[in-house]
Amino acid sequence: MSNGLSTTVSSATPAPVLTREGVGGSDADAVDANVDVVNAMYAELLDTDEIAPNALRAYYVDFYLTQSLGGGFAQYVFTAPEREDIDACIREGLEAMGAVAHLDLFNRTVAAFGALSEEEADAYLDGDADAEDDVTDGGRPDAVHLLEELDREFESLLETEDIIRLNAVWLRGQVDLLVLDDEELDRHIAERVLRIPNLAERQAGAAEDDLLDAPEFELIIRELCDVAGHTLVKITMGDPNYPHDGNPVLAWHFTTDQGEYLMVEDDDEAFMIHPDTQEIVAAVEFAEDDA
Repeated sequence: MSNGLSTTVSSATPAPVLTREGVGGSDADAVDANVDVVNAMYAELLDTDEIAPNALRAYYVDFYLTQSLGGGFAQYVFTAPEREDIDACIREGLEAMGAVAHLDLFNRTVAAFGALSEEEADAYLDGDADAEDDVTDGGRPDAVHLLEELDREFESLLETEDIIRLNAVWLRGQVDLLVLDDEELDRHIAERVLRIPNLAERQAGAAEDDLLDAPEFELIIRELCDVAGHTLVKITMGDPNYPHDGNPVLAWHFTTDQGEYLMVEDDDEAFMIHPDTQEIVAAVEFAEDDA
């Protein structure tokens, strides 16, 4: 285990990282610390092959636990992107940390879900247990009820095989584990980010994805800033009773590199207004086919 004094990034397989607070805390603290570190690395655009494999295994085992406790295997299916890769990661993690009973149950649950018809899968994912009330010829419960029984088995199994404890013990026992304080962790991640060969490309892609998910008012504000030659810094608040042309309207307050402004809309235009002088700094007209 590292003493945390060195955070040099090597070109070899990256090491798992925990904070000192996480290592010294409860089992849940250790698992949460790993989750926080992996989330921080993802936020800085590190890819899965640039994060320690065992850190990812522990991360997705905890993800599976959290989703299953929140809504059964159905919630895990709903929330897990690219399930084939994540399923494999969970299997490897459960096996490595010694959660043999949970590994067996996970494999049985995955197989049972994979055997569902489209109608049965919809019934299970919708939580509609009565949608498929028929039973098989052998008198066994139908496929939907089988999945629900496996969900109940998962919860009872936690009483005898505690995934959080097994996960924490396994994480703390990693031979190449780095234990860092907060500042060291920030520096460690920053050093890894500097080694990303296509960082600018990833940042551009992330920015594009953010825009696709942005609310309409943010897109309008960004367009107004482009027209005015400003750089948007932050959208600060929405005021539903801002007086404009004698009527209360919804106004969005925001700051740019040149000061504070607000955005208001009418039927076919949006305006960027200086809040003190009421000067219209920029305007954009909505196209007729805009929703």
